[in-house]
Amino acid sequence: MHSNQEAKSMLSEMISLAKADNQITEAEFQFLMSMAAQFGFSVDDLHDIMEQPVDFDPPSNEFDRIVQFQRLILLMNIDLNNSQEERQFIVNSAIRLGLPPNATNLIIEKMSQYPDKVIPPDELISIYKTHHN
Repeated sequence: MHSNQEAKSMLSEMISLAKADNQITEAEFQFLMSMAAQFGFSVDDLHDIMEQPVDFDPPSNEFDRIVQFQRLILLMNIDLNNSQEERQFIVNSAIRLGLPPNATNLIIEKMSQYPDKVIPPDELISIYKTHHN
């Protein structure tokens, strides 16, 4: 279970990714609303966080950081179109999450091999285990 502040931070990070290409698509907004609900936040809370971003506070647990990275990947690929800004945001977020850069680069490379550009969770975890410090 995440603290309220940690959950707001993770949602804020997803919002920042959605804004990275200067537009939030309807699919991205729906995903953000879904994640807000999953974290126990209302649509009004989501709008508040969109207006007042929360400082980044990565989860302390490594598995939770990998799950957050997976959320970011899902969000980036929800419209099957990821911009250079979004890719750079993902790389920077992975670094801030303390995830190995080589694993992140491999994931970005491998995601194009899947029709929906989403690497299955088991494979994602396997990649991180292989590149674990």
